[in-house]
Amino acid sequence: MSGRLVHVGSAVVDYVYRIDALPAAGTEKTASAYARVAGGGFNMMVAASRTGMKVVFGGQLGTGPDGDFLRAAFAAEGIETLTPPSPSMDSGNCVAMISGDAERTFVSWPGAESRLTADMMAPVQAVAGDWVFTSGYTLSYPGSRDVLTDWIEALPAGIAFVFDPTPVIADIPRPILDRVLARTTWLSCNTNEAAEIAGDAQTVAVRLLEQHCPKAAGVVIRAGAHGCLVRMADGGTRAVPGFKVEAVDTNGAGDTHIGAFVSALSRGLSPCEAARYANAAAALSVTRHGGSSAPTDTEIQEFLSHRDQAAIAHDWEEATAT
Repeated sequence: MSGRLVHVGSAVVDYVYRIDALPAAGTEKTASAYARVAGGGFNMMVAASRTGMKVVFGGQLGTGPDGDFLRAAFAAEGIETLTPPSPSMDSGNCVAMISGDAERTFVSWPGAESRLTADMMAPVQAVAGDWVFTSGYTLSYPGSRDVLTDWIEALPAGIAFVFDPTPVIADIPRPILDRVLARTTWLSCNTNEAAEIAGDAQTVAVRLLEQHCPKAAGVVIRAGAHGCLVRMADGGTRAVPGFKVEAVDTNGAGDTHIGAFVSALSRGLSPCEAARYANAAAALSVTRHGGSSAPTDTEIQEFLSHRDQAAIAHDWEEATAT
């Protein structure tokens, strides 16, 4: 394993309500289940940590019940926090409504994670071999985007920087987004986010690298259950298929994919091998309730082994069915 994951994004507390369907305007629903869980960037950190990577958090936690809840969750997963808590704000939170079709709807309230200063970031030092990650959420906040972007641009050239623009990409000012993309080593985004950056066309992966991420090693475009597309800076492109599972909760699947992908890359897997590993991690995560439902490395390896054995058996049956 090479280096740590230094996460400089945000973590919040999720208040999760399970409902059969979203209520119509002006109406009310009674949830079938409720949970209070650590969320936001925590989900990605858990995915990397459970697959063997050392993870440290360089974002901001608050002072108050939500901040205390997050610190306890970090400690339980062995994730160290590098920065002191905000003296004036609690951590933010998010109401997540999970409907019967496993889709989710969010309403969030930013807290301490939305305010950064250069002094707050001073204790966060990335060293050779580290992998640095942030998401679009911290870049969407007016009180954190400028300081974080300056910090990212100042990273030593040899340190890998991974970026996930997230669904709030439209809230990130284009000059900020362009500066972060210019420093990105690996971009991981879904199909909608890729189109938001580079336009909706078959050549979107090519344009992401050529026009927006000139220093990147590659880009991963996630497509949910269909898997992902990996485009390398050297021109190679490969569609890596996903795995068919019975989904019960898609919350955190993208975070799980990114965390597992970075962890796999840090262990020396090729980008396409890492993408298949990440597809398996995401597939397992959606079969479980909760955003931080990332599997362990052992669970992923067992899942892939069973799928490989099933594929071999299927190929044998087809070859002998004459």
